[in-house]
Amino acid sequence: MSPEQNHAAGGDATAQYCTFKVDHLLIGIEVWRVQEVIRHQPMTHVPLAPKEVRGLINLRGQIVTAIDVRQWLRLPERSDGGTSSMNVVLRLDDEAISLLVDEAGEVVEPAADTHEGVPSTASEQIRTMFSGTFKLDGALLLVLDTESVTRISGENVAGAPHSATRRAS
Repeated sequence: MSPEQNHAAGGDATAQYCTFKVDHLLIGIEVWRVQEVIRHQPMTHVPLAPKEVRGLINLRGQIVTAIDVRQWLRLPERSDGGTSSMNVVLRLDDEAISLLVDEAGEVVEPAADTHEGVPSTASEQIRTMFSGTFKLDGALLLVLDTESVTRISGENVAGAPHSATRRAS
């Protein structure tokens, strides 16, 4: 049974999360969704793209859309312009998408009984971006809803369904 099927079936298997920081926030993504974590890559600007789309990177011949998580969360820009950011490359169905984050963290396996939903007092945007939280020692882990990545600004990141990833010629 895949992690998705286990989760959908209400399975009690403990999930592992790859963590990263954006500003003061600790964010987690299921480990099986993360393809790789790499240093900052040169990017090509995409005219008329949503502001969250920082550009396109060439990842060994695969064109990958880079989403600036700071822009997405409406946080202030980094003082270095993002040149020291990290790329967390996610595999979503048949496409790869890179999330630009401040720093990569560690893999954690929080106890299932520390899981809670996103607080009702959070903004609508936050409630649609995150699927829940875990209480960790001294931190709150926000679990990213990876499907929300493809709904940036109410449209697919490349403007059309499943077109964000293509092979470079």
